[in-house]
Amino acid sequence: MATFPEYESFDGIGLANLVRRGIVSPDELLDAAIERLETCNPQLNAVIYKMYDQAQAAITDVLPAGAFQGVPFLLKDLLADYAGVPLSSGSRFTSGWIPKRDSELVKRFKQAGLVILGKTNTPEFGLSVVTEPTHFGATRNPWNLAYSPGGSSGGAAAAVAAGIVPMAHANDGAGSIRIPAAYCGLFGLKPSRGRTATGSTMMRMWENMVAEHVLTRSVRDSAAMLDVLSGLEVGSTQSLPKPETTFLQSLDHSFSRLQIAMTEQPFFPSTVNPEYGVALNKAAQLCHDMGHSVESVSLKINSADVALAYAMIMAGELAASIKRFSVAMGHKPKRHDLEQQTALLCHIGDHISAADFAWAGNVLDEATHHVAECFQDYDILMTPTLAAPPPLIGQLKSNWLEQGLLTLLTHIPSPSLLQKVVKQAAIRNFALCPFTPIYNISGQPAMSVPLYWDKQGLPIGIQFAGRYASEAMLLQLASQLEQASPWIERKPVAWIERSEIRVIK
Repeated sequence: MATFPEYESFDGIGLANLVRRGIVSPDELLDAAIERLETCNPQLNAVIYKMYDQAQAAITDVLPAGAFQGVPFLLKDLLADYAGVPLSSGSRFTSGWIPKRDSELVKRFKQAGLVILGKTNTPEFGLSVVTEPTHFGATRNPWNLAYSPGGSSGGAAAAVAAGIVPMAHANDGAGSIRIPAAYCGLFGLKPSRGRTATGSTMMRMWENMVAEHVLTRSVRDSAAMLDVLSGLEVGSTQSLPKPETTFLQSLDHSFSRLQIAMTEQPFFPSTVNPEYGVALNKAAQLCHDMGHSVESVSLKINSADVALAYAMIMAGELAASIKRFSVAMGHKPKRHDLEQQTALLCHIGDHISAADFAWAGNVLDEATHHVAECFQDYDILMTPTLAAPPPLIGQLKSNWLEQGLLTLLTHIPSPSLLQKVVKQAAIRNFALCPFTPIYNISGQPAMSVPLYWDKQGLPIGIQFAGRYASEAMLLQLASQLEQASPWIERKPVAWIERSEIRVIK
């Protein structure tokens, strides 16, 4: 007999309402989540660190009466300091790192009454569009175990899609919320730069291109969590104040006819799968049927320079992070402590000059201005979230020849050669996610909405981006789309094979 069989019938707000009304207890919800985790995780490898004792202790100590009191929750094993719990960032090198205090982000999760029962898998330092770290192994997609759930929040997405928790922590530096949301049939909103708390040591992560939030099944959970995580953060020069109307309340407000621009043309060189083009056109028709104006546009950026600039900043930030961890842990990474691609990127970061780093910032500023200009005439820019279906597990791994070349390059000190290498690598990686990174660069909010499924039964996400600080408008549109095309009625095989599943209320 399953513990609380109706568990998956509710989103996070629904479960919190049950707790508030005394219908179920936090202990019952925790038992239900643990039962599902123990059932699904051996196949999915979504959760790599269990925190059952901490979760039970939080319930025993009396949970804060926040918006999500008693709701089971998972932290991503990246950029989320929980005092006394390892934070490995998906790496063998940092697997022994244990934060001494909670980050501001984790404090706000706890204040909301969430019961944190584990940490989810992520690629090493969040550097990949798939979640296949050497140290913890690959996470699999609940819709088809042969495929990746995406990255870098792949463990979080797999756990939510499989019904282990109704929502989970995620962060996004180039699409790491939106990519797994699209691959796993979830709703994923990347907030505006400065909208959500990050933490005292990570306020300028990747030059403010990383945003913190969650992956959810329902739009209202995302909105309510944005209320939890938003608000001024001490010491931050980027944090936005809370709006006068909460994001959850904004879902009930009507809005005028939106001017939506649509493009299937990738912002970085790539080829869009025909089914994804068809899905985009269907989404455009759906928006038109809901009363919005939709027209095709073309948005071109200097993709080669932007890709190089982004990669240079990422490499420099990674090298700095490794140095900080080396000091904190008292030793530098040994030969096999870092994956080869990570080691190469770190090596490149060590050879980037201050002038190169400043040049990269200027290039990204120009791209930001160019993107913002598009929103002078339109409220929304709509694209596919991704260009193609998820890769098969292991599909993106380097072969032995490529591994040898990566090892060789980590010993070459030539800045000009290394710059060519990072440019080619950046263009190749951006081809996998040609629509998402631009909004990390511009700082604008963007969301992936799971509106369609392909012929193989895999989800297809549609991305909607708005002006800076326009999350309320995006969430209102998402709520309207959710009512018109209720994706939460669809369940992956990981749910169907386990038990009878009810529709979320």
